[in-house]
Amino acid sequence: MAKKNAAIIGYGGMGSWHADYMKRSDVVNLMGIYDIKPERCQVAEKNGIHAYSSLEALLDDPAVDLVTIAVPNDLHKPLAIQAMAAGKHVISEKPVTLCSEDLQEMIDASHKYRRLFTVHQNRRWDGEFLLMRDIYRSGELGQVYHIESRVHGSRGIPGDWRQEPEHGGGMILDWGIHLIDQIMGIVTDRTLRKIWCKCDHITNELVDDGFQLEMYFDGDLTAHVEVGTSNFINMPRFYMTGANGSALIPDWTMPARVVWCHNYSEKDVVPVRTAAGITKTMAPRDEKSIASKEIPQPAADVHDFYRNFVKAIDGKEEQIVTHHQMMVDMKIMEAAFTSDRTGMPVDVELKF
Repeated sequence: MAKKNAAIIGYGGMGSWHADYMKRSDVVNLMGIYDIKPERCQVAEKNGIHAYSSLEALLDDPAVDLVTIAVPNDLHKPLAIQAMAAGKHVISEKPVTLCSEDLQEMIDASHKYRRLFTVHQNRRWDGEFLLMRDIYRSGELGQVYHIESRVHGSRGIPGDWRQEPEHGGGMILDWGIHLIDQIMGIVTDRTLRKIWCKCDHITNELVDDGFQLEMYFDGDLTAHVEVGTSNFINMPRFYMTGANGSALIPDWTMPARVVWCHNYSEKDVVPVRTAAGITKTMAPRDEKSIASKEIPQPAADVHDFYRNFVKAIDGKEEQIVTHHQMMVDMKIMEAAFTSDRTGMPVDVELKF
């Protein structure tokens, strides 16, 4: 497979991440970067990376096949459309933009200029997500009726443009997009019907610094998605439960603990004695009625994203992250903001 020539707009945290990958990529050659801040261009040059003198110089380079955009969220749309108009295929960092209307304009530009356009949903290659998706699809838990996905930290929002609403700051757009995309990637067999969301403003009044999102699917399946930046004790990364068992992934890199029930009705249940009474209902099960095992996380390579995009440019594969999926994620985030603002659930009809 012939390599494609790539350039990066923005050389901050994610821009430099993309550059580091491209320098050792098997599918793209890094032609250079452009950043509006001269000091970042100087850092790139020191790292052996060509820095274009201007955005126009980058887009006018006929050798560049594709452009990765890694700048504040509010700039994704104009830069993506400008790059596609210049004949470049485009990868945008997430979130792809700030609203579904803007996204539609980007999709329309993709069709108009006949350029590929997608968003870098890199968390689709996280091992704990892939493992929970595999468990869901296996059917081993019986009919799944509840999923929980959380990311907790205690450092607040990063002290940059992510704290500013005009630039698309806040945790729904920063981390929510990942967790929402993962839930929709797990529950591909059901339609999302309703959304309820409450945002936190613990350290920032201008944008959400955390949120709790409830997603209601067909078949009585609910998903709880939560991001917190003021949590000093973390809840489990993933939890899933069904009619016949449950699965738990405590943290990013840990295996899943899966428990199945093979004898639902126990006759000789030993009650749990507490300071204020006894209970058989909440008594723990033993090996007579349950079986358990640990499942390691599968191996994954996030750079398969670029491999797929290059093959899609050559017409050899379909894009992994499709326009339809991008729009579904965006409409879920919009519904979450609406629900938080009104204090009411929002009806939707969305499916990957």
